[in-house]
Amino acid sequence: MSDYTEAGRPPDVATDAGNTQRSKGLAKGRLGLLASVVLGISTIAPVYTLTGALGPTVREVGAHLPAVFIVGFLPMLLVALGYRELNSAEPDSGTSFTWSARAFGPMIGWIGGWGLVVATTIVLSNLAGVAVDFFYLFLGQITGHHELAALADNLLINVVTCCVFIALAVWICCRGIATTMTVQYGLVALQLVVLIGFAFAAFDGVTAPPPLEFDFAWFNPFGVESFSAFAAGLSLSIFIFWGWDTCLTVSEESVGSEEVPGKAATWTVMLILGLYLFTAIATLQFAGISESGLGLNNPRIQENVFAHLAGPVMGPLAILMSIAVLASTAASLQSTFVAPARTLLAMGYYGAVPQKFASVCPRSQTPRYATICAGLAAGLFYVTMRTLSENVLADTITALGMMICFYYSLTAFACVWYFRDSLFDSLRHFIMRGLCPLVGGVILSVIFVRTAIDSASPDFGSGSHVGGLGLVFVIAAIISVLGIGLMMLSRMRAPAYFLGATLRQQATLPLQE
Repeated sequence: MSDYTEAGRPPDVATDAGNTQRSKGLAKGRLGLLASVVLGISTIAPVYTLTGALGPTVREVGAHLPAVFIVGFLPMLLVALGYRELNSAEPDSGTSFTWSARAFGPMIGWIGGWGLVVATTIVLSNLAGVAVDFFYLFLGQITGHHELAALADNLLINVVTCCVFIALAVWICCRGIATTMTVQYGLVALQLVVLIGFAFAAFDGVTAPPPLEFDFAWFNPFGVESFSAFAAGLSLSIFIFWGWDTCLTVSEESVGSEEVPGKAATWTVMLILGLYLFTAIATLQFAGISESGLGLNNPRIQENVFAHLAGPVMGPLAILMSIAVLASTAASLQSTFVAPARTLLAMGYYGAVPQKFASVCPRSQTPRYATICAGLAAGLFYVTMRTLSENVLADTITALGMMICFYYSLTAFACVWYFRDSLFDSLRHFIMRGLCPLVGGVILSVIFVRTAIDSASPDFGSGSHVGGLGLVFVIAAIISVLGIGLMMLSRMRAPAYFLGATLRQQATLPLQE
């Protein structure tokens, strides 16, 4: 990719599908609708997210899992529709960063980009951590030496293995989007087949009477005992849907970049909802929500639901669940690198971070430098958090939910403001560009504020606290302060972006049709 000149001029303009769009050097036309949906499902990692989030969500809302999943799905769908409109007007790998900057100015855009990069870094560290646990569990199962599973509890072995997994994922991503997708198809298919098989086996294995009778009240969100518990459960629910926006970060590498990524994001969210509801109902009926035995409120079960339920549900085929979790985490570990790498690429392209991040490998046409930096950040975060405490890693999931709510809602509001002059041109514009993203953004903002307030309590989450403040609140506060500090540093080093110069120079499309 061409560099900026000393006068700050942007690279040459390229034409794509009749629209003026400056190329960042990424591969063009490599991903169709199916590939984009597979990439979105891979990033969400349904097996990984459910094994880690089912227990904590039941802890907050009890048997109302389906209700929380549905309510968590609604803002995701509404925001995804806003993303779809923004992408149709301006396909850009920077997504939240670029669109927020266009709508609200450079500083808000920078913070939006920071929120996305931090959220993906936290996810990457947790993905790698779960992969380590199931890797050694799998080794114990396949060799018959179950003591091998305990190796995951050894701090040194754990962090070294984790860093190796991260390095492998970075290496695959750096080889190009085609290599990435070749691996993704097999890994995603494997985890979906095993997860659906687990759900059918759970239904078939329900005893008479079942630990928990099916009740349509599970779908009633008003049955949750308090709004705080509902907000906490919803924050976790939103976490399990997170990742569909990866479909938009590869818009510049997609066929039909103005339409296909948005359709893929919408289809991804809807498919995941059906899969989650099916699995949640099966698991509730099979295990129940008691605090003993296989109950989902058993603290031991909550740590890793599928690790403890796979044996009772699937019998000798339980090893398939270990393989599925490994496949899920491996696939997501690889695909999740796509979002932060391309966001950093866009931030470097527009001058919001050092220009080195805008470099693209001419052979693989991938942002290799940004990908490696994302890998280093994920590894450092995991090693730091894992060394401090195992509870810290658990609480980062809740902190992650807050970050997701923040940058999704920011982008939803950006959609409304971005298209403000065309909202009343037609009923479709009003609904798709105004009403849907506005409602989705408001819902996520309420969840963010409620969780931020509640997380200050020392009893929130795992109960870990620092100086009387809940650990989740402390993690979120540190992330926010660090982000503002880095933004101020970037502003001093490269003021052109913060003055709006690079955004104006690189404007591609008008704000309305």
